[in-house]
Amino acid sequence: MLDEDTQYTHILCIMATKTISLRVEAYEKLRRARTHPTESFSDVVMRARWDEQTVTGGELLTLVRERGPLYDCDELDVIDDMKSTGKAPADKWSTP
Repeated sequence: MLDEDTQYTHILCIMATKTISLRVEAYEKLRRARTHPTESFSDVVMRARWDEQTVTGGELLTLVRERGPLYDCDELDVIDDMKSTGKAPADKWSTP
């Protein structure tokens, strides 16, 4: 029997979860992005970097029509070089 001065603390930690559906290609990309086999997909997603401001294709077209090209010649040369070498854009799933 416990004496009345004994105290116990019980901590209950509950994490909310959501079930999502992914195409097989998306699942494989997510799986490959793990830094170790036991890393959770939640951790992989939280590690990803997402642009705060994005522009839709329609918005970009409107900007180009209003202001002209958004890139100077040097920037376009860099894009052409990347396209010709097949260099992929920065991977938002990679670790910094």
